[in-house]
Amino acid sequence: MQPNNGIKTWQWVVTVIVIIVLIIIGIMVFGNKGAQAPTETTSSTAQNTGQTGSSVNNIVMADQYPGNVAYLSSVQLANPGWVVIQKDNGGTPGAIIGTAYANAGIGPVKVTLTEPMVDGGTYYASLYTATNSTSFNASVEKVLTDQNGNPITHVFKASTTASVNLKG
Repeated sequence: MQPNNGIKTWQWVVTVIVIIVLIIIGIMVFGNKGAQAPTETTSSTAQNTGQTGSSVNNIVMADQYPGNVAYLSSVQLANPGWVVIQKDNGGTPGAIIGTAYANAGIGPVKVTLTEPMVDGGTYYASLYTATNSTSFNASVEKVLTDQNGNPITHVFKASTTASVNLKG
């Protein structure tokens, strides 16, 4: 009877070792897909709200895959506002090609565009005030600024080398 228990124990040990080796190989092969993730950058800082202290408004996003959607990894707003995507106009924000309402707080934002971003194009993501949550009105809404009066804007590129996860 002892030899059977020894064989069963040995089989369990070999099985556990094989499973561990397969897990390690799986992590090595599938854990690093060989592509480097795009670097995300953060734009803007504190906005004076007129209250004692300051609140932070912020944009975090990477370059985007060309298409009809822009994905912002994180938008932080002290108060509800609008995320506005604009085309480049000689180094400054130009025509608005997309808007999305965002509640106060921190979270990702998806902006559907009225015209697609093109490979190699430069675009701007900016934060604006929100007088209502149903429609963006460029003549009423004001761009949010940091404590130095600079617009809270993030410049990004559309590139086919951007992560496929960002495909729009």
